Amino acid sequence: MWKQGDMVTRSSYGSDVCFVIIEIDEDSETAILKGVDVRLMADSPFSDLVEVTEVEQQKFAEKRVRAESECLRLVQSRREMEQEKRSLRKEARFQSEPDFFERPGRVLHLDGDGSYLNKCLNMYKELGIRAIGQHVHESQMPSQVTGLLQQYDPDILIITGHDGVIRKGKDLSDLYNYRNSAHFVKTVTAARKYSRSMDDLVIIAGACQSHFEAILEAGANFASSPQRIMIHALDPVFIAEKIAFTPINETVNVYDVVRSTFTGTDGIGGLESRGKYRIGLPKAIY
Repeated sequence: MWKQGDMVTRSSYGSDVCFVIIEIDEDSETAILKGVDVRLMADSPFSDLVEVTEVEQQKFAEKRVRAESECLRLVQSRREMEQEKRSLRKEARFQSEPDFFERPGRVLHLDGDGSYLNKCLNMYKELGIRAIGQHVHESQMPSQVTGLLQQYDPDILIITGHDGVIRKGKDLSDLYNYRNSAHFVKTVTAARKYSRSMDDLVIIAGACQSHFEAILEAGANFASSPQRIMIHALDPVFIAEKIAFTPINETVNVYDVVRSTFTGTDGIGGLESRGKYRIGLPKAIY
């Protein structure tokens, strides 16, 4: 019999995604599933579940590591090119004062999943981004976001967790046909009441299959998911990285931002936004 914590796939979907069972309903013989690598929540009848063996778990893990490493490589390669361009510009500006310091944008990351949050915080650290993470259930985000914004005063706000279409084939324009999109919309709305300028506070919101149009209309700069596909757990981090390291006097190319993610334009879209990267003088010596 199935139990919480079991690693499974869904036979009807070709066992393409690895899930962990987070809830069991014995009466209806249904399990609530959470994606291991993607920000998807779904339900499945027991009859459709397939146990993931240790060998298969290892294969999923290897696939995840390869994808994350490639995305990180692309980000680091792009950043090296951008730093080289900036260094050429800085030569004229800072010839007599070479000891400048860098100040990328600060991130406040609200996540409905604690394990994903820890993974994201580790990646922020690896990318050199100042980030504060808060594990908040999606339903509690609308009531907590204003206080957290007042407390941490970030440049970039991430609002994410789990989502998913509840009834496949039904009206995808119906906000309440999604597990958490309505919570994301309310959270973005509350954040925009606190900071109306899309340049002052850049908001990135959504998860797998989220209602892209409604989240963007609520005031997000970037949102998922235009084609209602799954997004990777780290996709919000790579969007934040591009914004955090783009100079404040430049706008972020939307295509470049989305290209930094695992899923591309099918999974994430958004609006032209201003960068949050600053250079200062002099570098502290104490």
